[in-house]
Amino acid sequence: MAERHEAPTSARLLLRRARRVVVKIGSRTLASDAAVYDRIAAAVAGAREEGRSVVLVSSGAIALGTAKLGFRGRPKEMARLQAAAAAGQSLLMHAYEKAFAARGMPVAQVLLTHADLADRVRGNNARAALGALLEAGAIPILNENDSVAVDEIKFGDNDQLAAMVTPLVDADLLVLLSDIEGLLDGAGARIPVVADVTRDALPHVRAKSSKAASVGTGGMESKLEAARRATLAGAHVVVADARAPGILEAVLRGDDVGTLFLPSPERLSARKYWIAFTLRPKGAIVLDPGASAAVRDKGRSVLPVGVLGVRGDFRAGDAVKIEDAAGVEMGRGLARCSSEDAARIAGRLREELTPAERELDVLVHRDEMAIWKN
Repeated sequence: MAERHEAPTSARLLLRRARRVVVKIGSRTLASDAAVYDRIAAAVAGAREEGRSVVLVSSGAIALGTAKLGFRGRPKEMARLQAAAAAGQSLLMHAYEKAFAARGMPVAQVLLTHADLADRVRGNNARAALGALLEAGAIPILNENDSVAVDEIKFGDNDQLAAMVTPLVDADLLVLLSDIEGLLDGAGARIPVVADVTRDALPHVRAKSSKAASVGTGGMESKLEAARRATLAGAHVVVADARAPGILEAVLRGDDVGTLFLPSPERLSARKYWIAFTLRPKGAIVLDPGASAAVRDKGRSVLPVGVLGVRGDFRAGDAVKIEDAAGVEMGRGLARCSSEDAARIAGRLREELTPAERELDVLVHRDEMAIWKN
């Protein structure tokens, strides 16, 4: 018998108040349904009439470019992937341009890499540019700049890009449109609402992963991570079926469609979100049980005496993971010293440090650290 999951009506009704919405559309949806561009344009036009602003995050350039260049399938070599992205991006934007122009709405292409948002100056420039586009009445259409991106500067996928853009544009709702009706439980029933991603959602996906690996399972894990990140920024998130007629309109009406992820009660500030999810960690600092409890439950800084060890090669100012003794990531922060210095003074009391080492008596300050419970 299917598990029962009740969706609070009040939580769904809050979606009617969303003023700024980020909508992510997957490449599989775009490749399988040419009419989706018109449906999205119609939905966005309706949202605009209700006083909302919308930012689109769209995949699809590589799939379109693969066909355009006559490749037999999605390339595996980086150079061919980048070539397909470059060839397909113009086709992707032309399809959107045509659909939105029919409703009197201009569109604007914005291509980003992870490095653009990891750099504070470039990230702020992107924020300002997106704000100016929205004020001008344009629909920003974002995609990863696959024609130049390599592993070191990639987001990983557009689900993660959408999650990073959500706080960048101060969105209160992220909609991830896919080819599945939402998160499914062990019996295959849709779960209408999730309050805690780690507790209420991940076990369902991991149970399926242990039975059989599939593209869809991996895709849902990515969406859950994007949902976790966006809810920590204070946004609602909905994962819904892009193939369902009027799906975006239904989400914005507060209908019981897809899976709704509720905002975290402990919202991260913009700076801590940047530390936690935009910067790439260069290593990890592992804490003993006492220090883990102090950092997680009391908001204390990371001190040398509570450190069991370090991993990786980092310098002062680099992002690092904060892990407990079991290797579970508790959060992330900015290191105040190198990995070599941190390893040398790990486990030592302040009184045991030399005068020079006492300059490093705080390895990660609590004001530069994001700790999460889920």
